[in-house]
Formats: sequence, structure tokens, C-alpha cells
Amino acid sequence: MKPDKTVSREEWLAARKRLLEKEKAHMRAGDRLAAERRELPWLRIEKGYAFETEQGRKTLADLFNGRGQLVVHHLMYGPEWSAACPSCSFQAEHIDGPAQHLCHHNVTIVAVSRAPLAKILAYRKRMGWRFDWVSSFGSDFNYDFHVSFTKEQIEQRRIDYNFGTITTDSRYISEELPGLSVFLKDEGRILLTYSTYARGLDMLLGTHHYLDLTAEGRNETGYPGWPHRHDEYPTSCTR
Repeated sequence: MKPDKTVSREEWLAARKRLLEKEKAHMRAGDRLAAERRELPWLRIEKGYAFETEQGRKTLADLFNGRGQLVVHHLMYGPEWSAACPSCSFQAEHIDGPAQHLCHHNVTIVAVSRAPLAKILAYRKRMGWRFDWVSSFGSDFNYDFHVSFTKEQIEQRRIDYNFGTITTDSRYISEELPGLSVFLKDEGRILLTYSTYARGLDMLLGTHHYLDLTAEGRNETGYPGWPHRHDEYPTSCTR
């Protein structure tokens, strides 16, 4: 059991106010970082990409759906897999809520995976999601954005991921890895403005941040194998 940390109300308020000062400093630092992120230079995307979608074949420009900005979730779902990976499925749980607001703020969200479209749509139906999810099967898109890797790269254990070549960390020696890319459409040009991978995706996972507010925290050792796909937990939650 954890040691009892119960104190008087006065002591609790004093401790909470000390932490509040640090939280404010952290928030202001986050604001500065977000501003610096927006000041990153842009990379023009010259190569043409095509995707299989529910509405037929579409280009990267088409995925903007008439808006000026596009967020692409690179969800791990290989062509031979029977389901998307559990961690990426957890990430996908955080798309539908924001998407219905971001579309009113000039932003379209779409998920892209290498699995064939029929598999993607069947899995999306199973999970009860609504967001647009398209297939890059047969395209270089995933490889060019460093979230899919060839069997030769795996055998050589040299993965160019998260802006560096990984040779030793077995967690990242995989044919599919997660990431996120952000694009801007400007005067007919498509520009890459930001991308992030690995732990950088944590800022999008609201569930983690709820847990960070609790006394127990994320407690990863106490819940081995968490998170599961939401329909694979051994028991259901009563809400």
C-alpha cells in the first residue's frame, strides 16, 4: 500500500498552490513550444500519391476535402494483418471527437494504413468509428513518410524512424510504426508543415492525460498489456 499522505486542508492548499505555479510555467512553456512548432519551415510535396477510399481513388490533395489543412494519422495496419495494432487502435479512439470540431476550423483528419480498403472498413465498423480511413496499399506513401519499412530493412535492423536511424531498440524494428503528418494546401501546392512519431504522439492521447491527473497515474506496470482494443477487455465498464 502507498504511504498515507493525508494532511490538513491548509497544508493541502499550500502544496496545491506550489504545484500550480509549476503547472502555469509548464503551460507557458508549452505555448512557446507550440508557437515555435508553427514557425517550422515547410517542405513541398512534389510526388503524387493515390489512395483507395470509400468514394473511389483519391489523391493526397483530394483528402483535404476542400479545407486548407490536413492531419494524417499513420495507423499501423499491415496488408496481411487481421486487425490494426492495439496501440494504434487506442490512438484511433481519439480521432472522432476532435474531428467533428476541427472540420469547422479548416482542418480535415484522415487515417492512412497499408491494409487493403476492405479490411480497413470492416475493422472500422467493428470498432464503431466514423472518421475517414483510406488505404495506401501499393503506394510509396507510408515508406516515404517513414512509417512502413521493407523486409530488407528489418533484416538489416536499420530503421529510419523518428528522424534517426534505429539499430538497437527492438520496439522499433518493425514493418509498421505509428506517426502523424500535417499538411497545408497553399496556392495549389501541398506542403508538409509538421510530423511526429513514437512518444511525440502522446500529446494527442487524452486518456493518458486524464490518468496523469489521478493519484495512481498511468501505472503501466499495474496494468500489463493495457490498452486493449476496446472490445477485447475481459469485462465491460459500467458508465
